[in-house]
Amino acid sequence: DYQCFSFCNTVMDSVVFTQVSFFIIEGFKERKLILFAIFLPMYILILVGNSMIIYLVRTDPRLNSPMYFFLHCLSFSDLIYTSNTVPNMLSGFLVEVKTISKAGCFAQMYIFISIGITGRGFLTVMAFDRYVAICNPLRYTSIMTRKVRYLLLFVSFVFGSFIAWPAFSLALPLPFCGPNVIKHTFCDHSSLIRLACTDTSVNNIVGLFFALLSLLSTFLLILMSYILIGKTIIKMGSVERKKAAATCVSHLIVVCISYVSSVCVYISYRIPSFDAEARLIISVLYSVLTPLLNPFIYSLRNKELQDAMKRAFCKFFRASNMVRKTVPSIVS
Repeated sequence: DYQCFSFCNTVMDSVVFTQVSFFIIEGFKERKLILFAIFLPMYILILVGNSMIIYLVRTDPRLNSPMYFFLHCLSFSDLIYTSNTVPNMLSGFLVEVKTISKAGCFAQMYIFISIGITGRGFLTVMAFDRYVAICNPLRYTSIMTRKVRYLLLFVSFVFGSFIAWPAFSLALPLPFCGPNVIKHTFCDHSSLIRLACTDTSVNNIVGLFFALLSLLSTFLLILMSYILIGKTIIKMGSVERKKAAATCVSHLIVVCISYVSSVCVYISYRIPSFDAEARLIISVLYSVLTPLLNPFIYSLRNKELQDAMKRAFCKFFRASNMVRKTVPSIVS
């Protein structure tokens, strides 16, 4: 009887461990249509704004500089970052139960972490670009060559992939035997590992360590760049000082928004008494806020981008007028 009982328990355990093949994304429980009406326009603006920057940099020869090259890389990473989670979140607002496969959930988690950290890598590289342009203007073109640009681009992607890998690799073999309800709008690392049927203290420590490593390392490099930039700007004349500072303001605003919002998210997750609904709202806003504001901040404060946008619209209207004039002549 004891052998039969042990055998039955073993069989039952194996069945339980293999039955979780998908997860339910709980998300927000109330006001789903209102949230859909709020986040859909935000996502459309993210797509339009970042796609516009990518198009302008790729097509306008006057934007052929390292600063705009890295800006369009940042816009590209923002598109991937939001498209990885926001469409699923929006569809979850329209259905009663939103499910995602186990493989899809882990893929979403890895892309979210790695691309988010890659974006911080681009912000760091952009700070380095401003440092070279202001502190070593005579050597700027010789330092920031095409080869160096692509090397920095590659390093940013490798950095994001490397930082994301430990938390992902430790979460992948975890047993999930139920419940399978993720209390988030996407497959967030912290929300996912809470569902594991084993001790996840190591996962929490590793996840927190590499999250802090990505935040602090990039922040300190950006801070170091701007300290050196500040020392150089102080020695300049008033006209040169304003011109040099103007090239840094947009980047500094984006950096402040990005790091302040990420700190708020991490603090909310480390306070057990923090309201779950408020934590979820902060987390969702964090995932869309920076990609939404980046194009507007750079476009509103950058005259070269504004001029490139005007040239693009003028080119479009000239082409549409030519089409209107051509069609009647063909018809007649």
